[in-house]
Amino acid sequence: MKIYGVTGWKNCGKTGLMERLVAELTSRGYRVSTVKHAHHSFDADQPGRDSYRHREAGAEEVLLISGNRWALMHELRGAEEPPLADMLTKLSNVDLVLVEGYKREPHPKIEAHRAEAGQPLIAPGDQTIRALASDQPAAAHGDLGRPVFDLNDHGAIATFILQDLGLMPK
Repeated sequence: MKIYGVTGWKNCGKTGLMERLVAELTSRGYRVSTVKHAHHSFDADQPGRDSYRHREAGAEEVLLISGNRWALMHELRGAEEPPLADMLTKLSNVDLVLVEGYKREPHPKIEAHRAEAGQPLIAPGDQTIRALASDQPAAAHGDLGRPVFDLNDHGAIATFILQDLGLMPK
């Protein structure tokens, strides 16, 4: 299973790029899963629902199953956040796992960047970032020594990722 990250600062276009890449790659016949890292507490459940009540009562894991999907929620209950590598073992085998976030992990990444966010590039100090997807032309970023793509050119970005991982053609 291959892994590739989409990283960048808040409001730089990571989620939109992830969404477009998933659609592009699956339309080409690749099986894709995603991982989203959250720096804050989140809840995929809603107060009052049975599954929420089970977790609030102290269940370590709650498995929801329907005719359309299943979801496993695991409460850490004060334990440390597990490493990405451990969590990847919980996914089914697919062609590619796209990871949003996890800036400091060693997997290859593309950085999403929007000028209006006012954040500096991560790429100059991080060799795991293989390319930049930006709303500015390449010349605006100087010589990064890496390709610069238009943030909205998900077709070219998808092709770059597949080539970088040795997954072309399909």
